[in-house]
Amino acid sequence: MIPVILSGGFGSRLWPLSRTHRPKQFLGLTGPETLFQATVTRLIGLVDNPAPIVVANQDHRFLAADQCRKIGVRPSGILLEPVARSTAPAILAAALFARTLESDPLLLVLPSDHVFSDQEAFQKSIRGGIQAAESGQLVTFGIQPQHAETGYGYIRAEIPVDQDSARKVIEFVEKPDLTTAQKYLRSGDFFWNSGMFLFRASAYIEEIKRFNPQMLKAVEGSLKKAKNDMVFVRLEEASYAASPTDSVDYAVMEKTDKAVLIPLNAGWSDVGAWSSVWGVRQQDTHQNAVSGDVVLRDASKCLVHAEHRLVTLLGVQDLVVVETADAVMITKQSHSQKVKNLVEDLKKESRAEVENHREVFRPWGSYDSIDRGPGYQVKRISVKPGERLSLQLHHHRAEHWVVVRGSAKVRLGEREIVLQSNQSIYIPPRERHSLENPGPDVLELIEVQTGGYLGEDDIVRFEDRYGRVEGSSPAGDMPGNN
Repeated sequence: MIPVILSGGFGSRLWPLSRTHRPKQFLGLTGPETLFQATVTRLIGLVDNPAPIVVANQDHRFLAADQCRKIGVRPSGILLEPVARSTAPAILAAALFARTLESDPLLLVLPSDHVFSDQEAFQKSIRGGIQAAESGQLVTFGIQPQHAETGYGYIRAEIPVDQDSARKVIEFVEKPDLTTAQKYLRSGDFFWNSGMFLFRASAYIEEIKRFNPQMLKAVEGSLKKAKNDMVFVRLEEASYAASPTDSVDYAVMEKTDKAVLIPLNAGWSDVGAWSSVWGVRQQDTHQNAVSGDVVLRDASKCLVHAEHRLVTLLGVQDLVVVETADAVMITKQSHSQKVKNLVEDLKKESRAEVENHREVFRPWGSYDSIDRGPGYQVKRISVKPGERLSLQLHHHRAEHWVVVRGSAKVRLGEREIVLQSNQSIYIPPRERHSLENPGPDVLELIEVQTGGYLGEDDIVRFEDRYGRVEGSSPAGDMPGNN
């Protein structure tokens, strides 16, 4: 059984913590592990030495690879989607790729951003679906509803004599209104749609061929023309873009006669909004869930997430307060689903806070935008041992680098200079330059940019060890290119 981890989402309802270039699956919303890492480690004991196939947005490739490395997991492959085409093509790409690894493996398809409080029950339900999947059926896992929920899709399934056996799926239902959701809860044959699946690779491919041959042709063509780059499989863009944009439910599960459901009752949450985060975090006696430097007085049922400063609440209830280095968001618990609409408005205003945090992570390290004003910008840069930024130049700005800690090997034009702590160098406009950390410790330096134009598009790249291309984002190379 090969796990397939779907990691292409952006989690805009969890702004300002979740952002385009570091979305919710790569954040530790519920504990020290990120949601992505917890999805993988949850499989230990169910799958020997999990080596998942990860399907990710190409902009998140280094995040996915680095988070696997930190938990000691080497993926079978990280498939990079050049454009978003929803879950059906993503799973199809994984199924086709899996058949290059084994003849016809079982695929356990999991979203990368879900939470389960009972790992034993989770694994028991997965094992309960193996026999059905091995026989050629397409297994989905239905969450047993705990209340009348209007934010989830539902699956109606037959009620068998044996409550733990696979149930024939009758229908998939879109998000209902409250009255309908209450009826579903009472009926006993409706389940929340988890978006989790288990099937043979061939079974899924055959159903795609049956119902959507255009999708199969497009994704097959994209995989055949894919470029392998270390653990990354870069799906070819033109072919992949030709695929219809369909969810796995619409493309296959709602149409097939092979769909069965296994009930799953393991303390599930999709952590889709701040109210869900409040529900899974530890709460005090007044039902407040807090993290960071927080002081509450006469407050109840509040979620407070503070990262950089003291946050105080007095005489309030049912609030969500999220503080980051560059943004603060306050809303009612009942409005947490509408944060997505707020983010859409910020996008229209081209607000940078939608895309990146103030601290931006790169494959070589990170940078933190400390200050900026007319004609200048200041950043704190951290470069991991042995890593190197790309060779490039800027037409309109100069850069001043001051080493704070560690050693820096700087290429400036045809010269190579090694700088130690408290030493500095000036990079004039239109001069080729690169930066490398040759030492065993993290390199930290302060960069001061000056010039009449400090736009992030003022960059020309010449060499890059990470396979990044001109204009790619967020994997821009130097700190000035976010």
